[in-house]
Amino acid sequence: MRPGRLTWIGLRPARREPLVSVDRAQITVEAGLVGDHYAGRPGGPRQVTLIQAEDLAAIAAFLGRAEPASPFDLRRNLVVAGINLQGLSDKRFRIGGAVLEATGGCHPCGRMNAILGEGGYNAVRGRGGLTARVIEGGEIAVEDAVTVLSF
Repeated sequence: MRPGRLTWIGLRPARREPLVSVDRAQITVEAGLVGDHYAGRPGGPRQVTLIQAEDLAAIAAFLGRAEPASPFDLRRNLVVAGINLQGLSDKRFRIGGAVLEATGGCHPCGRMNAILGEGGYNAVRGRGGLTARVIEGGEIAVEDAVTVLSF
């Protein structure tokens, strides 16, 4: 599988608070993505959430919009491009200095219609990305490679 790249990092400081976009972030096994409100849940299956940049465009097209959907609206931590997230199911992968393990799909919440407008929930179904747990901590940065690891 060809490597992808990390194109965006977002931290959710608190539940329902606006995301904060950063160029770099620290990921730890104990805390997950440092600075995110899910931090502090060691080994949890939702320590980090990811979505494909390509799916942001597909969501917008479903809604009849020209511009890709905003990662701020979808509330995922990481946006990656050039790699099929569905192909990472139950696999370990490296982003920068961190190793993550895919734990499942990241399904849309009921607020998608309120956030994206009518049809928002259905637009995100099947395109919501995935959830992951941290296997090895490290620093990640926008433009880091996303590579699948054999295990």
